[in-house]
Amino acid sequence: MTSKFVDIHPHVISDDEGAYPPAPLFGKRSDWSQERPSTVETLIASMDEAGVAKAAVVHSSTTYGFDNSYVVDACNRYADRLIAVGSVDVLAPDAAQTIRSWVDRGLKGLRVFTGGSTKEFDPSELDDPRAYPAWELLGDLGLTMCIQTGPVGLRAVTALAKRFPNVPIILDHLGRPDVTDGAPYANAQSLFDLAPIENIYLKLTPRIMGDSTKGEATPETLFPKLVDVFGAQRLAWGSNYPTSPGTLAEIKATAESRLACLTETDREWIFAKTAQKLYPALDD
Repeated sequence: MTSKFVDIHPHVISDDEGAYPPAPLFGKRSDWSQERPSTVETLIASMDEAGVAKAAVVHSSTTYGFDNSYVVDACNRYADRLIAVGSVDVLAPDAAQTIRSWVDRGLKGLRVFTGGSTKEFDPSELDDPRAYPAWELLGDLGLTMCIQTGPVGLRAVTALAKRFPNVPIILDHLGRPDVTDGAPYANAQSLFDLAPIENIYLKLTPRIMGDSTKGEATPETLFPKLVDVFGAQRLAWGSNYPTSPGTLAEIKATAESRLACLTETDREWIFAKTAQKLYPALDD
């Protein structure tokens, strides 16, 4: 039985729009942030109910754009349990300076959001030389980078990972592979091709938990293959709460059920130890 749970993909939304005004990236606010807003106090209460010890809270780009104020302030209030993962414009000339300023305020990780709920994926900003100073700084500071993209962006992710091998890269939502063809999951080969690149990690969220039961896919064939190809030490669980429907306890229970086919040791890595390796501030 896994004894500790660390979540690396919840979100928080302030209920004070005067103090933290919405300014969504791409100009369109996500539906979930309006329909299912969750303050940091709500998140902490949900973590207590679900039995989640700590979390790396991911900034909502589709609510606040590049203003990380709420996620940083919120996590600083609960620094014993939460850390903030923010977003900056890595193509901006002053990106490195901006990253340093947010780190000084408490930011512990970064994320590049190339598309998702409000916009089609555009991987062009990933392997762009204008972003290289920001990536070099991440390596210097020992910060992890999350990337939100789909299969269309995996070539650029590969180039970045090879150019900056000392920067851990986490693919949000497993890079959104198509697994509906079932074992041996030939449609997801572009994902499995990333396995030799050791600084690429995969985030297991409700999206892949749902996809693991669609079409010909099954949890019993998909998740053991992911562990076999990448190793559990490169897989980490993220709830995507409250973006994904359901309570945090329900989302966690679904993940536990889907991953029950794995060994206890593998589950310990996926539910806690990989997160603590990627974000040392979440360690005990």
